[in-house]
Amino acid sequence: MKSETLERSPGTERALNTIELPAPTAWPIILAFGLTLLFAGLVTNASVSVLGTILTVAGCVGWFREVLPHENHEAMPIVEREPTPETRRPRVARVEWETQELHRARLPLEIYPISAGVKGGLAGSVAMAILAVLYGMISGHGIWYPINLLSAGFFPARVTTEQIAAFHWDALIIAMILHLICSSLVGLLYGAALPMFPRHPVLFGGVIAPVLWSGLIHSMLEALDPVLKQRIDWLWFVISQIGFGIVAGIIVSRQERIRTWQYLPLVVRAGIEAPGALDETNGESGRQ
Repeated sequence: MKSETLERSPGTERALNTIELPAPTAWPIILAFGLTLLFAGLVTNASVSVLGTILTVAGCVGWFREVLPHENHEAMPIVEREPTPETRRPRVARVEWETQELHRARLPLEIYPISAGVKGGLAGSVAMAILAVLYGMISGHGIWYPINLLSAGFFPARVTTEQIAAFHWDALIIAMILHLICSSLVGLLYGAALPMFPRHPVLFGGVIAPVLWSGLIHSMLEALDPVLKQRIDWLWFVISQIGFGIVAGIIVSRQERIRTWQYLPLVVRAGIEAPGALDETNGESGRQ
């Protein structure tokens, strides 16, 4: 009798060691975010609805392309679990306070420190100030025009172009304070939001976020600062916001991340003194 030998090709061997699973996609989240903006624009501003419509259409098209005409799959390697050792010792295993393997972890696992958001906000404020001064020079009003325009709400008597274009030390101080505070707060927002968009931080920080809050500011500026609403150049305003977002996004994304405390017990996260909690656990682990 002849013995037959079956030879496996590399493709067959790879297929046996992998399993086909649905490929992950972010299009459903983009679609949901677009629908949220679409309806939020009904009570805020039409530009918010326009942005929501664009995201909704992009989400629908992207999601349909993921499942039609064939659903996208990706090959995941099959990892064999090592057998768990069993013991008959009549002893209850201790529950570890800290574990390396996170089950049902809340994302993101790592975040940026507060200092990263402040650094990004301050760096973005410099870029935004440069673009604002450049606008004043190109428009012919002078470099003090955009600075005085920012603080115009505090000086209602200065309504003419000549008054706003002139140098005023009080307007300069107020504008600097407002600019630094707002930039720092927005930088903190970037530090909190960018870990949720790890793949394209510059896209979120430089395009999506500036367009979104420009529409929100446009809808609320009439009540906050009527003079600024009448004289602001919205094209340059959006350009300045995009410049701020790009610089802040780059600075924040380059900072070192820190791990969240979600894998620690509540007593440790709350700062409650629990003598021997971690030391006892570490000592028990060392004896085993």
